[in-house]
Amino acid sequence: MLTFAIRKLIILLLTLLVVSAVVFVIVGGNARALRTIAVLELGPRTPQTEQDRYIQRTIFHQCDPGTGAEVVIEAPDNPAHPKGFYIDPEKCRSLSLAERYGTWLFGFLQGDWGNSIVFKKHVAGYRGVLVDPQGNEKPNPDPWGVINERLANTGMLAAWVFGIMVSLGLFIGILAGMNEGSIRDRSLSVVAIGSTSMPEYVMGILLVVLLAGNSMVFAALGSFVDFLPISDSFLGADKWARKSPLQGSANLDKDGITFANTVLPVSAVIIYGFGYIARMTRASMAEAMRSQYVRTAVLKGVPRYQVVLKHALRNALIAPFTVIMLQFPYLLSGLVVVEVIFSWKGFGWALNAGASNMDYNLILACSVVSVIVVLLTQFISDVGYVLLNPRIRVA
Repeated sequence: MLTFAIRKLIILLLTLLVVSAVVFVIVGGNARALRTIAVLELGPRTPQTEQDRYIQRTIFHQCDPGTGAEVVIEAPDNPAHPKGFYIDPEKCRSLSLAERYGTWLFGFLQGDWGNSIVFKKHVAGYRGVLVDPQGNEKPNPDPWGVINERLANTGMLAAWVFGIMVSLGLFIGILAGMNEGSIRDRSLSVVAIGSTSMPEYVMGILLVVLLAGNSMVFAALGSFVDFLPISDSFLGADKWARKSPLQGSANLDKDGITFANTVLPVSAVIIYGFGYIARMTRASMAEAMRSQYVRTAVLKGVPRYQVVLKHALRNALIAPFTVIMLQFPYLLSGLVVVEVIFSWKGFGWALNAGASNMDYNLILACSVVSVIVVLLTQFISDVGYVLLNPRIRVA
């Protein structure tokens, strides 16, 4: 088992190295970042001399001639200018792509992920001292980077989604698979298939239209709301002008994470995701209930709940476990769309903002973090599958 885990870990590290190199090359390796940003800000017809002055005035290349270190940083007239950065653009331009990648990787492993052009702060956080234009040192008042803040928001959203989605999917799948072909099985299967028929971006828009703001549903409730045990202080006195307490746009900077701005984005992802888990669990549970050892236990008079919990369930969870672990990469990609729809300032929202504004450091960091999440979940899935399946462990 230990040999298997070490082998998988080595493959994971090699894969991460190759994928990070590919992402670095695709993004541009920061070599074209300054010129692209200058063209976007000043216009394509701006003379190159004016672009160079803009680059010198607003964005600097820091380049270590010994190692070829290269990052995009803020100008010294900005109070957030980190200590020790300097300008040497000619040596930066002369570096090869391999040298720039090696230097970027060395800095990335040390936590130096560069600065975000959009958010005007470090991508991964900077807890050292800052130097103002007069050379005075002071602590960084905002040590949290863009990725740290946004991942925390996405982590909170993903935790609610994952917990509810997995629990609901397993519960429905087990109930359906216990009685294959019954009315309950067919009904729950229809629900599971129906939930996967609408992607999260479609479901998100529908939920905003139906349940947020001047909601159609809450407007319809106005005709008979007097018969419901709901006070006017909750829905409002005007039956046809009542607003939903749920928010279709989250203002996390002002309100923080609340029930009102969390329900709709969580629901949009859950409705689409739980059906796939339920279908896989149902198929695996039905196969386990048809197996010979389960039939033998039933013929011996073992109570049904013991048959399900002790004999069928463990084997039925082997296939769904892999599917469940693969939901982590899905959450990271699916939440990008949901965060943009609901203005949830998380990891996906930051990635969209970086891509829209050519923020190369932020795009590169988000891409590598996504790859790390995918590879780690795949590693956990492989190890967990071996632990759940003794046949593979013995082999």
